[in-house]
Parts: sequence; C-alpha cells; structure tokens
Amino acid sequence: MTSGSIRAIKELVVDIQFEDEPPAIGEVLIAQSPKKGLLLVDHLAEGNTAVCLNVTGDEFLQKNMPVQRTGKGIEIPVGDITIGRVLNALGRPLDGLELNLKPDTKMRNIMMVPDSNTSFKSSKRDILETGLRVIDFFTPFLKGSKMGIIGGAGVGKTVLTMELIHNIAKSGQGLSFFAGIGERIREGHELYETLKDGDLLKNTCMFFGQMDQNPVQRMLIALSSVAAAEHMRDDEKKDILFFADNMYRYIQAHNELATILGQIPSEGGYEATIFSDVKLLQDRLSSNENGSITSIQTIYVPADDLSDPAVLMIQHELDGTLVLSRKVAEQGIRPAVDLIRTTSSLLSPDIVGERHYKLSVEAQALLQKYESLKNIIAIIGESELSPTDRSDFAKAKKLIEYFSQNMFVSETFTNKKGEYSSRDETLNGVEAIIHGK
Repeated sequence: MTSGSIRAIKELVVDIQFEDEPPAIGEVLIAQSPKKGLLLVDHLAEGNTAVCLNVTGDEFLQKNMPVQRTGKGIEIPVGDITIGRVLNALGRPLDGLELNLKPDTKMRNIMMVPDSNTSFKSSKRDILETGLRVIDFFTPFLKGSKMGIIGGAGVGKTVLTMELIHNIAKSGQGLSFFAGIGERIREGHELYETLKDGDLLKNTCMFFGQMDQNPVQRMLIALSSVAAAEHMRDDEKKDILFFADNMYRYIQAHNELATILGQIPSEGGYEATIFSDVKLLQDRLSSNENGSITSIQTIYVPADDLSDPAVLMIQHELDGTLVLSRKVAEQGIRPAVDLIRTTSSLLSPDIVGERHYKLSVEAQALLQKYESLKNIIAIIGESELSPTDRSDFAKAKKLIEYFSQNMFVSETFTNKKGEYSSRDETLNGVEAIIHGK
C-alpha cells in the first residue's frame, strides 16, 4: 500500500497528499503519530490529495507526518460477540470489559450497503405489542415499520425509549439495538444499568457516540449500529428492533462537519446534502426475506418548532409519529403525548382490524371536540354546556387520564409501580370509556 504525508490540518479536517494513486473515498488511513490516529477519507481534491476526517481526534498530528493506507474502510465486529455489550463507533468496548476478538470473528464495513440483487420483499407484518396504551392504540408498531418520537428538550423522549426497550426486551419479541447519537452520557449509563438490573442485556446490543464525542464519531455511530443490525438481519436471520436516540443529532453532526469542511449550507441553514444523508441511512433500516428491522427513532425539535426542515425531513421517512408536548408534560401526564398531533399511516382496518380502527376514529373525534370545548368552558363554564357536550367532554378527560401510564424505568424516581397493558386490555379500556360502560 502506498503512503502519503499530511499537508494541512484544520480542526478535524486533514489534507493528505499522495505521490501515486490516492485512496478510495471511505478508506481508513493510519497516521504515524504516537496515537496512530485513524483518518477517514471524505473526498478527493486536486493534486492526488485526500481530504480526511480525524476520527479519533488525534492531537499529535503534524505537517509532513507520514500516513499509511489500509485498503479498507471502518470495520466493526458483528454477531453474537456484540450482544449485551456497549460499543463505540469503531466497535471498541465502552463497558469496561474485554472484547475477545478471535480469528473467526466476523467483521463488517459500516458503510457497506446490502447487495443490489437483494430482494426487499417485506416480511410478515405482525403487530408488536409495547405494553404502552398510548402507543399500541394511536401508533401501533408493525414489524419492519419506522416510528418517530418527536419533541423538544426535556419532554420525555429518552425515558419513553427506555421504557419501550425494557418492555420489548422483557417480552422477548426480538433482538434490540440501541444507538445513542449525541445524547447525554448520563442517559446512556441509566439505560445500561436499567437493562443490567433487569437481566435484559442478553437481548440488547448498544452503540454509543454521546455528547462528549467529536462530530465524526457522532455521525459514524449511526452507521456502525445499522451495519451491526443489518448483519443480524441478513446473516443471523433475526428480527431486529432498532432504537435511535437521537436522529436529529445525526443531522447536527453532519452539519458540524459540513461547516468545518467549508461547504455552503442549504436555504434552511443545514448542510446541502441533508436529504441524501438521511435517506441513505433510513433506506438501510429496511426489511427483506431474511428478517425485519423495526426502528423507533427519537427526534429532537429545536425551539419546539415542528416545521424545522430537518424534523420534517426525518418525519417524511416514518410510518408514524408520536408527538410529545411541553403543555401536556406541564399537566403531569406521562408519557406527555399530544394525542391530537400524533399520527400513523398504519392505523387502518386491514392492519389493526375493524374494531381498533373504529375506536381510534371515535377517540380522535372526542379529543378534537375536547380541544374546541376547552375554550368555551374557559369563558362560560362547564355547567352551561348541553348534556351531550358535557358527556363527551367527560369521556375525553377520562381518555386522556387512561393514556397516562406509570413506567417501569421510572419506578425508582416516582415510587409508583410500572404498568404493562396488553393490546386487548387497551382496546377494552378505550371501548368502556367511549361507550360509557
């Protein structure tokens, strides 16, 4: 393999010149510094120059330092060796335990996409029960679907994700992958301890590139976790539940790198390739004849603005969105779901059944009426409403209370025992409230 030398360093961007053939885009280079820093080729420039990203943040790089080619991209260990472990974007352990790599350990290039000849025939679309009433009723999870949990800072996105992982891992409905993208280290630690205490790590693989990491690793962690999930789907023939917290941070990391690389932003202030970057990642979270990847993605909403271009872009790729509201959270309702703005394209009779669909239509009608009656009641009082309106208003209030639920992962803080509600129990409860039974 040919070697090159460093010509310029600007923050995390390193220009490397080669005498002969330059490396391929996506190839990993090793700097001959004390830390042997890894450099990822981002694109090629004139004069046999490779513009690279300083993946490990090696601060010992210097001008004219030699760099060695590897001829391969970033590869991480995949398979059973990753189950129950916490890994970083490079497949290295973060849980303080050794990762015993053997000669037969399978490795996978994180940027390798499935072969174009692969048939993307969807697997059987079974409904996944989460035990959370508001989700199972308004945004049912199907194998192979993509669901989003949208909300601003501090409204409970991560706690809801932790509860979903806890419930699904406990029921053994599939192997769970968790990608922590640019979120708080504390939240990742709490999730790990929760799963460990519940003996649920045996069904979970975790990848973390949290807030303390540079934007290169925060961007790569999404690709690493997806590559590991693809291996389990294609080679191990497993059904995967993929949790990403937070997809907005993935875009944010790309944005930071685009700024460092000197790229001109798009009209919305984001990087010019935001749409293709999100699309390429979302397309890999798919199902085929081997197995399914069902993804649950949290999406941070900057300044609580649901019309943000990045938020809308991610939403466009989802089958349903669960919107968390600050106003609902202030009322002490958990999970703080805005029942009016929560939507799902999967809530149709041929998927969830006639009974569930009819109840959802009736529930939404009551909740819409509740919203309109609130303003009237604020002026004239509830006693001035007609008997029918009073009855509907009371039913809607009961529904809102019914969809509030104690969570298992919050038991330590609330001293309230967690609740698990089966789908049938949820439908029976909603039916009893709507029909006044």
